[in-house]
Parts: sequence; structure tokens; C-alpha cells
Amino acid sequence: MIEKMKFLSITGPKEQIDRVTEQYLSKYEMHLENALSELKTVKELTPFIEPNPYKSLRDKAHALLLEIPGKETAATVSLSREKAVCIIENLDAEASSIRDRKIQLENEGKDLRAQYETVLPFRGLDFNIEDILKFSFTKFRFGRFAMADYRTFKQFVYDDLDTIFYPCYSDSAYVWGIFFVPQSEFDKIDTIYSSLHFESTFLSEKYTGTPQEICSDYERLIKENEEKVAACKKELAALLDSHRQELISAKEKMDSLISTFDIRKMAACTRAGHNMFFILCGWMTNKDALAFLKEVREHDPDLYCVLEDEQPKESEHFRTPPTKLKNPKLFRPFEMFIRMYGMPAYNEFDPTVFVALTYAFIFGAMFGDAGQGLCLIIGGFLIYRFKKSNLAAVISIAGIFSTIFGVLYGSFFGFENVIKPLWLTPMKATMTLPVVGNLNVVLVVSVALGMGLILVSMLFNIYNGIKSRDIGKIVFDTNGVLGIIFYGSAVATIVLYMSGHALPATIILMIAFIVPLILLLFKEPIINLLERKKETLPGGPVMYLVQSIFELFEVVLSYLTNTISFVRIGAFALSHAGMMQVVLMLAGAENGGSPNWPVVVIGNIFVAGMEGLIVGIHVLRLEYYEMFSRYFSGSGREFKPFKTITNK
Repeated sequence: MIEKMKFLSITGPKEQIDRVTEQYLSKYEMHLENALSELKTVKELTPFIEPNPYKSLRDKAHALLLEIPGKETAATVSLSREKAVCIIENLDAEASSIRDRKIQLENEGKDLRAQYETVLPFRGLDFNIEDILKFSFTKFRFGRFAMADYRTFKQFVYDDLDTIFYPCYSDSAYVWGIFFVPQSEFDKIDTIYSSLHFESTFLSEKYTGTPQEICSDYERLIKENEEKVAACKKELAALLDSHRQELISAKEKMDSLISTFDIRKMAACTRAGHNMFFILCGWMTNKDALAFLKEVREHDPDLYCVLEDEQPKESEHFRTPPTKLKNPKLFRPFEMFIRMYGMPAYNEFDPTVFVALTYAFIFGAMFGDAGQGLCLIIGGFLIYRFKKSNLAAVISIAGIFSTIFGVLYGSFFGFENVIKPLWLTPMKATMTLPVVGNLNVVLVVSVALGMGLILVSMLFNIYNGIKSRDIGKIVFDTNGVLGIIFYGSAVATIVLYMSGHALPATIILMIAFIVPLILLLFKEPIINLLERKKETLPGGPVMYLVQSIFELFEVVLSYLTNTISFVRIGAFALSHAGMMQVVLMLAGAENGGSPNWPVVVIGNIFVAGMEGLIVGIHVLRLEYYEMFSRYFSGSGREFKPFKTITNK
């Protein structure tokens, strides 16, 4: 069923909006509407614009939590706003101090590694760097050659120059070393080195000892630096981990405060004298609205609340209420099928219970096996119990009807000699009908069931038309009174002909079948006449008549195809029985012999998995195309209370 709604407007001092939100909207479910859009007749309304002060704190808390190793858990304590702000700010300050030390150490480490990597290629030079740097009459330069340039240098240039090149280290790409030249020849020879792409390396005067000794010193310093950085990380992790639960609770409090503060997006402001007031408006269920109004009037004189009933559609200020479904717990899992198609409009019939009963019943008829049905019941229940999956609950309920029909069909994991059928065996039961001949009983019953469901769907459409006061939908719709008379008479005619009552069938065919067709053909002029509209027929009478004939033909054809579509119920029942016979035949158990049990088990799993999925889809197709299309628009909008959004 769909809960009745009331429209409320809440007004109070501007500075109390957070108190009102925390005190009332966390207790009563309210679907908020934009006050500026809804209260267009109120003068001097302005948007409620303030920057949210809690977002930066929430971001800080989130960043701190990311630095804590392990999975984030749920909050265990509830904090006040002041306490949560204090926790986040204090932890952020302490963490920032540790981070600053860590960053400084990391920068020092980068400098150490850079200096280490500068000296490292020259570790083959067994001579003190500081002594080389003190040379007075000999110039030198550290650097490297590309391997190809070095070969050219050695083969064609080196022997003709007054220079000594001492290679220190080489790999496949470069040769590092130092060259020495007399001071008087330095400029010329340095130019020659440069022409061979010798890349110079500057070594600072602070280097002391041999390159190997310098590298060892830097390795020690780098290791000490890394240990200090690791200590900072450990200190930071320990600090945050020791306050993990407080930080999680503070973050959740910030999330709640952000949502509470964001209610301003839906609010508006108005001025009365020198005072500013906020206005919130939206929908509550009838029960919540009355309880909220009573509490405000008795305990909160600062607030002013106006409660409005649903206005008729003719009202100038008509508002469409959101839809909140309220069904027994057993049927709630089937609401997911309703939401997949679309929420029912506020003044529509809620088909949840009807869908639950028909879906489970048809599924059981198509998938009738007592053993596999019990597996569906148990498996679906366990998954729903631990995973809270609505689909698992649907499977479990459908399994109940599979078990019932399995008993009616006498089928237990495909074996038809374990239990005696209480009704019939699908593959064997036949009946003889006039004109048609010999038919399977399950197929005939499936079509009869489909006819009944289509007629019930038409009744729902008439009910929706009565609720919306739409005379065209009630009477002249193809699923209205004329449609139900036309289709019902067609069903009655078929039944009478099949049972040998030709005369009554012909009378019904001529009166109850033909007259509704004629009325449906001219429904638009009749509706215009009843509603006293002066609208002319589009395209003229002839064009209207031609178009209406084709539309009527399409309607009649749709009645026929929709009815025949229900044959799939019996077809899948026969298919299931046939597939299980194949499994038993492969297991060697078709003639009562000793079965191959692994084949039986694997076959049952395969059939239950594959056919269960296919049957579930086809039942949903019957619900949507053969029934929903007749009475359900799915044009409603879901009731989304602020309380639920905040909790999420």
C-alpha cells in the first residue's frame, strides 16, 4: 500500500535551523522540497546561503584515517560537535608537526643521495679528494664520456695531447674519470675534451678522503636518515592508531553535521521586521506529521508549523506527493521489482502484494519440483539471512510454491515415483476440447490463468481511474470498463463454445463483444461530449475513423498475443519435466534401475541453475508486459526522507 502524505511548512528563527534539523529531522522522516520553488506566493523569500564550515574538518579527518594502517571500522561512540572538532584539530596539529619533521628529513635524505650519487662513479680513484682540490700547477676536471666518444678519444686523440685521463668506473653507456693537464694548456685541452662531449661533474670542497671513503660515509648518513624517517612514520601511525575510534567517530559526526548544514540548500529565508526566519517545507507521512505537529505545539514555541492536506488536481497550488511503499515484511523484497519498473504514482494502486503472489505462484507452476524447491527455500533463506539480499528472499518465497507444485506434479528432484502427484503429471495429462482437439492440460490451464490475470489487471486500471477521477480511463480505456467487457465476453464466448453451448456463446459474441468494440472505436468523440469539450477530430472524421480502425485492430491483436503469452507457463512446466527425464535417462534411472548418483546431482544442479534463471526472467516478463502495461504507469517519485540521507 501507499502511505498517505501531508505537506508541512516549518518556520523558525534563522539561527535555530541546525537545532531543528538535529532534534526533529533525525526523529521524523521528512521528504524535503525546495522552499523557493514550492512557496512561490510568499513574498521576499531569499535563498539560505552560507559556506559549510564542516567540510574542511571532514576532509582533514578523512586524510588522517587514510594514514592509519588496517581497515576502517564503524564508530563506537557518539560525540558532540565541540568534542569532534577538538579531536580533529588537535590530531591534525600533532600530525602536521610530525609530517613537517618527516618532510625535512626526506629533503635532507634527497640531498644526501644526490651528493652520494655524484661521488659514486669515482669510487675507483684511490686518492684523497681534498689533496686533488689543492693542486696549484696542474688543472683537472671530473666528468664522463659516452662509451663511443671514449673509444674515439683513446684511438685518435689521447696520444697527441699533454693530458692524463684516469678512468674510475664504466658501464655499457658511460666511462667516468678525471683528466689532468698543465695549467698553461688547460683552456685548449679542455676545449678538445668538450668537443668530444665530455660532461663535467662538480665535486665540492667539503668532500674529504678517497671517493670510496666518502661513499661509505654517505651510505651511513643515508641509512641514519631513513631510520629517522621511518621513526617519524611509526610515530605518526602510533599517534593516529591510538586515537582511531575517536577519529572515526569525529569523522562520522562531521558527515552528519555536513548533511545537517546542507539542509540550507532546501531552505529559504524571510524577514519579519528586524528578525530573519528560515522556512523548510516537505512531505511527511500522516502519522509522523500529526506527531510532529503535536510535539512542536506543546514543547517548541519558537517554531511555527503549517500542515496542509493533499490538494485536488484542480487546485492552483497542486503538489504531487512522493510515494512511500508500506507492505508486510514478507512482501517487501518484491518491492525491488516495482522500483525496477518505476515507482507507482501517489494516487495509483501499489501492486507489490499482487506481484509477490502472482510471481511466486507462476514461478512455482513453471518450476514445479519438490526437491529443488526445498533447496531454493533453504539456500535463498540463508543468503538473505547473512547478506540481506532481496533477490535471495524472492527466491526463497518462490521456492515455497515450487515445492507445492512439485507435490502437485509428483516430482522430487526429477523422480516421479517418490511421491504420488496430488493433481497431475505434466507430461501425461491431456484433455479433449471441441474444435481444437486433444491438448495438454497444463497448457490449457496456463491460458485460463492468463485470462484471469489479465481481467484482474483491468480491474486495477479501473480502480486507478476512479482514484484519479478520469472518466476516459475508467470507461473508454482499452483496459477500462469497455475493455473488460470486450475481453471478458471473448473469454466467456470461448469457454461456452468449448463446453458445447454454441447459442449463448453466439449471443454474447454479438452483444457483449461487438458493442464495446463500436464504443471503443468512437471513444474520443464520446469523451469530448461527456466532458463538454469542443475539440474537433484531428484530420477530419474520415481520417479519424481509419486511424481508429487500425488502432482497434492493434488492440484486439494485443489481447490475443497477451493471452497466448501465458502459454509459456505450461511450456516451461513441460520443459522442466522433460529436462529432468533426460537427466534421469543419463543417470540410468529412467526404468527404475539403480541411478548414477553423481550424474543425478550434477544434472539437478545444472537444471535448477539454468532453468531457474530463465523461469525467473520469463515470470518477470509476464508481470511487466502482460500485467503492468495494463494498469501501472510507474510515474511516481520515491519518498526520500532527510533522515535516511543523513544516516547513509
